[in-house]
Amino acid sequence: MAISIEDVEHVARLARLKLTEEEKETYRRQLSDVLEHARKISEVDTSDVPPTSHTLPLRNVFREDSLRPSLSVKEATGSAAWAVEGAFKVPRII
Repeated sequence: MAISIEDVEHVARLARLKLTEEEKETYRRQLSDVLEHARKISEVDTSDVPPTSHTLPLRNVFREDSLRPSLSVKEATGSAAWAVEGAFKVPRII
């Protein structure tokens, strides 16, 4: 599929790019090559290939949840410069 110079100019206008005539021709050729490659790929028979979201099988590895001792609120906020009602107080950033 060939892309016209007008198509390249339209895309450049949308992207707010100012292209020289040489750049327009370069991009026209490159975009045409990309679309030609996509056309060739679409001709490949994939009827026996199942749809996948990843090329390799994935599985989540979960560990068992277990209760463990942790810091109390007082221990966690005890050394904080500013702590209010068990929460860290931080300066407002605007």
